[in-house]
Amino acid sequence: MFIDRFEAGQRLARALASLRLESPVVLALPRGGVPVAWEVASMLEAPMDVLIVRKLGAPFQPEFGFGAIGEPGADGEQVVTIIDEHLRQRLGISDVELDRIIATQEAELSRRIQQYRHGRDLPVLRGRQVILVDDGMATGSTARVAVAVLRKLGAERVIVAAPTASTDAIRVLREVADEVITVEQPEDFIAVGEHYQDFTQVTDDEVVRLLHTAVDREVIIPIHADGLRDVLLSGHLFSPSQPRGAVIFAHGSGSSRLSPRNRAVADILHEAGFATLLFDLLTDQEARHRSQVFDVPLLAGRLRAATTWLGTQGSLRHVPFAYFGASTGAAAALVAAVDCSPPIRAIVSRGGRPDLAGLALGRVRCPTLLIVGERDESVLELNQQARDQMHCPVDMTVVPGASHLFEEFGTLDSVASIAARWLRATLATATAAA
Repeated sequence: MFIDRFEAGQRLARALASLRLESPVVLALPRGGVPVAWEVASMLEAPMDVLIVRKLGAPFQPEFGFGAIGEPGADGEQVVTIIDEHLRQRLGISDVELDRIIATQEAELSRRIQQYRHGRDLPVLRGRQVILVDDGMATGSTARVAVAVLRKLGAERVIVAAPTASTDAIRVLREVADEVITVEQPEDFIAVGEHYQDFTQVTDDEVVRLLHTAVDREVIIPIHADGLRDVLLSGHLFSPSQPRGAVIFAHGSGSSRLSPRNRAVADILHEAGFATLLFDLLTDQEARHRSQVFDVPLLAGRLRAATTWLGTQGSLRHVPFAYFGASTGAAAALVAAVDCSPPIRAIVSRGGRPDLAGLALGRVRCPTLLIVGERDESVLELNQQARDQMHCPVDMTVVPGASHLFEEFGTLDSVASIAARWLRATLATATAAA
């Protein structure tokens, strides 16, 4: 017997680890499957989301399904519709009645997508390995429909996973899935809840909370020092299932990964579909020395090392990377971008000091956006001078009424919106070119 869905998810994750899957996507069947999938995704370091399917039930008996619909993917697909035409004919469901049933379930599908993901698309599944997770399977009917939806969305391999399942469900699912993984397969299976000490119903609010935390986690970034002990830097990584790109923040002097301004900008970038990494460029001990706070080559080296580390993280291996620098962090971003792997495709500077990048300014090749406050006159002049020294595409935006820290009402929101629009267009162009 499992203690609860979280403990069941941990045990299921250990069973799945033996498959050694390459960059899988974990999809949960809400609501009960979400806590289980959360543990699986955490232990496998995989992105997680929900897959929403709705049964098409007979008018006189809604629980008796003759088909199902599944949400569309991110590649512009339509709602996936699966109908057993033979059964539909036997039930005497007319075209008009069918259209009404589908319309009702499509409305519920849209409501749940908005509720759970605020309208965000399902990740691109074409060519991916997908782990479909539920908290248990008595008949396997819902999971069977979900597998059919995943096939239509182009999943390369589908693994159905649950802590417990009946032998009948496992037999049914093995006919459609590439693999079925369970922890317990009791011969006297009665109901899923019988195998949990705590089988409290999962609420919609809990689903939303777990989906958010599944893509938002604390990380430790190792910075390898030549012949010396590695430096470990604390960071905060937000990585949605199918990011448009990854934005690495380089904070200014006297700041950290907890900078409220950078975190506010990061939240807007999340809504635009970007992954973000905010991390400390220095250890707590190093940050006490002012000389290191302004050591641009040191900061650039740390930024470059963190970029290499991020390029090894699951679903971020193949997305375009960008830097978002503030103050001295902007100078470090410009220096690091000159020679970085993975390559940097775009740089945004907020109230930055690009002049501190020195000769590196003339060697930057990726598109750069300089955002400066109208009232930050000295920094505005330095940015104008730096723009004249750069040989890459450079855009410059002056935010009306803003000072150096963009503390005036609405100015930081303007910075975030400007950066999000520019990054979406710039990184889309870079991806298309690549």
